[in-house]
Amino acid sequence: LAGPDPELAATMGFSGFGKKARTFDLEAMFEQTRRTAVERSRKILEAREREKEDEAEKEFRCLHPDSPASASSAVGAESTLTSRDAASSENEDSSDEELTGPSVQSQTSAQGQNEDTDDDDDEEFIGPPLPPGFKDSDDDHDDDDIQEEDNNPVKRIPDSHEITLQHGTKTVSALGLDPSGARLVTGGYDYDIKFWDFAGMDASLQAFRSLQPCECHQIKSLQYSSTGDVILVVSGNSQAKVLDRDGFPVMECIKGDQYIVDMTNTKGHTAMLNSGCWHPKIKEEFLTCSNDGTVRTWDVNNEKKHKGVFKPRSAQGKRVIPTTCTYSRDGKLIAAGCQDGSIQIWDRNMSVHTKFHCRQAHAPGTDTSCLTFSYDGTTLASRGGDDTLKIWDIRQFKKPLNSAERLSSFFPMTDCCFSPDDKILVTGTSVKKGGGSGKLAFFDRETFQKLYEIDVTNASVVRCLWHPKLNQIMVGTANGLAKVYYDPVKSQRGAKLCVVKTKRKERQAETLTQDYIITPHALPMFREPRQRSTRKQLEKDRLDPLKSHKPEPPVAGPGRGGRVGTHGGTLSSYIVKNIALDKTDDSNPREAILRHAKEAEENPYWVAPAYAKTQPKTVFAEVEQEDDETDKPEWKKRKI
Repeated sequence: LAGPDPELAATMGFSGFGKKARTFDLEAMFEQTRRTAVERSRKILEAREREKEDEAEKEFRCLHPDSPASASSAVGAESTLTSRDAASSENEDSSDEELTGPSVQSQTSAQGQNEDTDDDDDEEFIGPPLPPGFKDSDDDHDDDDIQEEDNNPVKRIPDSHEITLQHGTKTVSALGLDPSGARLVTGGYDYDIKFWDFAGMDASLQAFRSLQPCECHQIKSLQYSSTGDVILVVSGNSQAKVLDRDGFPVMECIKGDQYIVDMTNTKGHTAMLNSGCWHPKIKEEFLTCSNDGTVRTWDVNNEKKHKGVFKPRSAQGKRVIPTTCTYSRDGKLIAAGCQDGSIQIWDRNMSVHTKFHCRQAHAPGTDTSCLTFSYDGTTLASRGGDDTLKIWDIRQFKKPLNSAERLSSFFPMTDCCFSPDDKILVTGTSVKKGGGSGKLAFFDRETFQKLYEIDVTNASVVRCLWHPKLNQIMVGTANGLAKVYYDPVKSQRGAKLCVVKTKRKERQAETLTQDYIITPHALPMFREPRQRSTRKQLEKDRLDPLKSHKPEPPVAGPGRGGRVGTHGGTLSSYIVKNIALDKTDDSNPREAILRHAKEAEENPYWVAPAYAKTQPKTVFAEVEQEDDETDKPEWKKRKI
């Protein structure tokens, strides 16, 4: 085939079709780019060295102006400068002439550079090299910061900022945070459960839902399951409830028969619940303990009967009441703190005999308010009603590893928890009303030395929760507050999401909202049109002078515009006012009528003109003086 006509190709705009396509070697281009970068870096370093030499020469000349060395060195410097300038100009000329590849001089210099740095190929970077010692100093600084945080665990506590959520006015006795840290749920002595969504809240910090799932029973424990889709609610009644994320009921445990002596044969608890928690691995299983002296496991899918029963016993074999219960981190052990001061631990699959137990863990007769396992699963922390916090190794369960005293506790659900790195143990303290402020105390796990404490509020600190993903601390207090402590650098999401959102302004048109009444069987002429958009309807109502009419304020002073003031605007008040002002005496009706006789005679208007010709002259009776009737007999006297 013949090639395209050049004139036609030029006219149509595809004159380049007849040429052969160029090929590119990417490896060669990358190598060229790398060599060019190395060459530029070398030039920059040489220029810096020349500047330093020039400054040194100038200082030397100023100090020794007459020395011959300065002159010779100046001449040498000038010669080196001119030679370097010439070399650089030649290099620029050569680079201008050959655009397709690097210059010969740059290639040779790059080769020489590569020969010198064959051993350091792995450490070579594209671009200008860092100043000497820069990388090492930065790494050392970071290492120092990390080492300082390791040496001082107080720096890992996120308490630089805080927000306060107002749950109510009574004690916040339960806190629950879902595994992702998106939602917080609080419960209290006011029977309410409130849901807080960190991502949906603004700076006004309002709960998006409030409900009373257990009528008039105090909320004792709230916990999200391991998947975060359901919530366990333990209250003061004998039946635990499970709610979904939005607060709607999923299941309610059955109540046992309270007339059966053996608690194993009842299907559920028969007395008030004390505590409960979810299995850390099995999402359908949860645990509850009650005043009926049992610890029971349940399945969400079977609300008719418990799954298993564990019965704590005293040293004499008698029944004791468990006040708190928990699973180990792997879910294989079940621990319960009892009223006789003992801590008893069972294997989850063997409910008859305890696997570990300590009879004198806390003072007898006090309520052990919390048990929690460390994240490594070997250590158990217990918060006692005897104002102590103890830490145990379950492999050597006869004696505590460490103990802290004088930590007052007035509530049967005072918490303790481990930090996410498992090095700090946290608990709250109680105070009497007006007796100071409740504190959040932090203890080192190894030495049990008090590292730090936070003054939370002028009331007892009941619940505390340190979320591992958010790295934020949630605290429930006895005056109805739920506080969240966080650090903008160390913490993630959570409270940081809502504090940056401004409060939503209430629109003025929202005050004019009217309910839409649905009347499907009304006649078309009386049926309201279906509202398409609430916002558009609000705007229309705003323009309507009747619907947006502002009520007139009460009249002050004298009346105006047809309205009576001072004594009220009603007709009855006006009549009462005029009756009170009328001072005429109507005790003698005859005199009251005759008062108008002269005016009626002179100017007759109503009745007199009609009878002017036929009406006889009016004659009034004359008043006669009454005779003295004292002398008359009784039957002749006038009877009144």
